[in-house]
Amino acid sequence: MNEGTPSGPAAPAADSSTKPLGDVIAINEGLIKDHLDKIVKTTVEETLNAMLDAEADQLCGARRYEHSADRVDTRAGHYERQLHTKAGEVTLKMPKLRKLPFETAIIERYQRREISVEEALVEMYLAGVSVRRVEDITQALWGTRVSPSTVSELNQKIAVQIEEWRNRPIRGQHPYVYLDGIWLKRSWGGEVKNVSILVAIGVDQDGYREVLGVMEGAKEDKASWVNFMRHLKERGLAGVRLIISDKCLGLVSSLAEFFPDALWQRCAVHFYRDVWTAVPTSKVREVAAMLKAIHAQEDRPAAQAKTVLVVAKLREMKLAGAADCVAKGVEETLQYFQFPSEHWRSLRTNNPLERVMREIRRRTRAVGAFPDGNSALILVAARLRHIVGTHWGRKRYMDMSHLKDLAPAPAAPNNLVAGEFA
Repeated sequence: MNEGTPSGPAAPAADSSTKPLGDVIAINEGLIKDHLDKIVKTTVEETLNAMLDAEADQLCGARRYEHSADRVDTRAGHYERQLHTKAGEVTLKMPKLRKLPFETAIIERYQRREISVEEALVEMYLAGVSVRRVEDITQALWGTRVSPSTVSELNQKIAVQIEEWRNRPIRGQHPYVYLDGIWLKRSWGGEVKNVSILVAIGVDQDGYREVLGVMEGAKEDKASWVNFMRHLKERGLAGVRLIISDKCLGLVSSLAEFFPDALWQRCAVHFYRDVWTAVPTSKVREVAAMLKAIHAQEDRPAAQAKTVLVVAKLREMKLAGAADCVAKGVEETLQYFQFPSEHWRSLRTNNPLERVMREIRRRTRAVGAFPDGNSALILVAARLRHIVGTHWGRKRYMDMSHLKDLAPAPAAPNNLVAGEFA
């Protein structure tokens, strides 16, 4: 050891964290993505052009510049055309032949967009994406902004399919049917008017929900509902045992003509709302609890007995109008008691269809006013068809084994005379 050298452990090295690291490699994710996109686009372009060349060779009976006795035609150059794909816009070199027309099986004649891209556009539109949002998405995904007119043209392609679906035969039995209508706006002669779209969904003998029909109605009057009932009947709707709906007079009066053996269940929620119109705002919550107690009973006699108490209580509260409304209309809301108790929750109200209608309203709200009633009908029908293909239509909604052993019940009176529960 040299003299003067300090003993003990060596002095710690300088902290490297305090020193600059110098030039560090910076990873630019944007440049990498752009580079990868170009590689994918180039690969797609080269692959498609190679396939087109192979098709041309097959039509000619020989490869380019090949001398063969089997050759039936020769090349005459090519022309370029653009094709929008999921990888971006690619340039195709379409071969030209001297004698034979070049018809490729890879890309349809005059097609400018990959089929999968078109399908994606239609699916986005039907799934509830507005036209303007579709434009933004196509710009982000494929680098090309699709115009509203293009989306409209694509939707016209499926209009025929939607009409076929809307008029398809109804197979099997549908014990439970829900009916409702939705009001939309349409422009007519510079004015915005209402158009009504009528919708029916049902639960089949296996317990699955199905959209039975959708039709334009001038308004929710008897003539419109009669046409709709006839439309459903002619397409094969059968086995109906209970129809659930609001108390639309045009609807109710047309049911007996087409489905005389079916009972009618008035939506309990709509019934509550009708009662609340005769109740001060400060007492709505209390009256709502009283009405719900009627439909929480274990059977129909108990519900009727509870109704007597509710009507008396309403009269004590000086709510004679609400009491009369309950006494006259409550029996219309008790038809579900004649069916299996396991189904009561789904039969008391029109909520299964109301949830579907809320989805329709969400989709049509982005449109605003339709140019005509048919446009509204096509969009609503397309949206309903889309819903059917989701979990909504594939999930078993009810266990119908409870209904199989239940004999058809005799029709009960739909109305009670005023004062019966007084």
